[in-house]
Amino acid sequence: MKDLAAALGLALAIEGLLCAAFPGAMRRAMQEASQSPMERMRLVGLVSAVAGVVVVGVVRLLFG
Repeated sequence: MKDLAAALGLALAIEGLLCAAFPGAMRRAMQEASQSPMERMRLVGLVSAVAGVVVVGVVRLLFG
């Protein structure tokens, strides 16, 4: 649960920084995402979730 809370906080911080630094690019990215097919969004979400779990697992193995 500690890792989940830390990861959520980090994701929010990174997203906030990107919105603050590149608001135009973030708006375009959100518009493109909103027009993507649902299946593509599901696939991207699933791949991202799996990649995140793998990264957390590797970091915990390496840095304990």
